[in-house]
Amino acid sequence: MDTERASPERFGYEWNKYSVVTPQHEEQFRRWLPFFSPHDWIGTRFLDVGCGMGRNSLWPMTYGAAGGCAIDLDKRSLAAARRTLAAYPAVEVRKCSAYEMPWTDKFDISFSIGVIHHLEHPDVALKYMIKATKPGGRVAIWVYGRENNEWLLLALDPARKVLFRWMPVSWVHAISILPAGALWLLLRCGLNRIEYFRLLRTFSFQHLRSIVFDQMLPRIAQYWMKAEVERLMKNAGLHEVRLEWVNEMSWAACGTKL
Repeated sequence: MDTERASPERFGYEWNKYSVVTPQHEEQFRRWLPFFSPHDWIGTRFLDVGCGMGRNSLWPMTYGAAGGCAIDLDKRSLAAARRTLAAYPAVEVRKCSAYEMPWTDKFDISFSIGVIHHLEHPDVALKYMIKATKPGGRVAIWVYGRENNEWLLLALDPARKVLFRWMPVSWVHAISILPAGALWLLLRCGLNRIEYFRLLRTFSFQHLRSIVFDQMLPRIAQYWMKAEVERLMKNAGLHEVRLEWVNEMSWAACGTKL
């Protein structure tokens, strides 16, 4: 199965460029996986699918997780993740496709933050995540929502499809300073209609630009309604599926493997 359409080399550029972990990243992690308190991670083994620079594997380890595996494809992402997780040798950083994960009944928690919606076959990746999870374990994802993102779909997403996804990623990064600057000014002029904008106002310009760049660079980006996310989880065979609206613009979902 083709994994290149999921743009691993483009995200590798991003994680090589933005590889510094800040306290703001922990706040984002806690929002993206609202089903887990720090206490829930104690003693667990986890799988982080599409780990990027490794920051989402870092927080479970600081909460007391026993270890886990963080996977990605691009060598720059993997190098950044190894630097981020250097103090935690119990986390294996491994080159592996979301479509070819080899584990069966191994992890207590399997999660994927901001990755599933960039895949051509998200259902296949989710089924591999479930296979890797122990019976009784939980599988969680965070994905883009369509609700409250109509402005993005009308403006940025067509430009991404027509222009940005075909451009060299270094060009996209150079251009990203323009919409990031415009958003920075709008936020300071009172743009605060939804919780996500109020959160963005607390970020540095560097962090804000990395988020804008992240929206511009992928070749595939899907924005799902709540019902679509719920259907994806249930069709994969998960039970006790729960969803949370994150920052009034995205969806976190979690289910249990029987």
